[in-house]
Amino acid sequence: MTSGRPDAVLVAAARKGSDAAFTALVTRHQQGLRGFLRRLCRNHALADDLAQETFVAAWTSIDGLRDPARFRSWLYGLGWRLAASRFRSEDRRKAREEAYFAEQVGAPGLSPEDRVALESAMSQLPPDQRAAVALCLSGGFSHTEAAEALGLPIGTVKSHVTRGRAKLLEALGETP
Repeated sequence: MTSGRPDAVLVAAARKGSDAAFTALVTRHQQGLRGFLRRLCRNHALADDLAQETFVAAWTSIDGLRDPARFRSWLYGLGWRLAASRFRSEDRRKAREEAYFAEQVGAPGLSPEDRVALESAMSQLPPDQRAAVALCLSGGFSHTEAAEALGLPIGTVKSHVTRGRAKLLEALGETP
């Protein structure tokens, strides 16, 4: 039975490929790690995901653990670094969204109602057409640049833009 053995012994066995030893380490530390991550994240689902990622990272990098007797602090450190990385990623995502919405709100000429209608109409366009419209009408791409970016013939891009523009104008109550 592996559960009563010290962490250092279990780590040594896990390094030699013992799934049972690593399972014993997981069983021993999962509740504490999940509790730590739940307090840190204040989101149980995210904390559980991070705990799972932490154990996977521990399994794949257990050979890098310098002092097997300090497995617990090493494991929690892995969990902390994964959580911090996730927080930074989430902060960057939120900043991008805020910048996007600030840019959209600051765009002159469209009422909030028209903006919603436009977004709804864009979502109804087929993906190729939506991409061509987004690049050429919103992104400042020429038809040639959009064709190159999308890997489509230039005539197809021109058709997509013309048809998409007509659908968007229709959604705004204007004639093409």
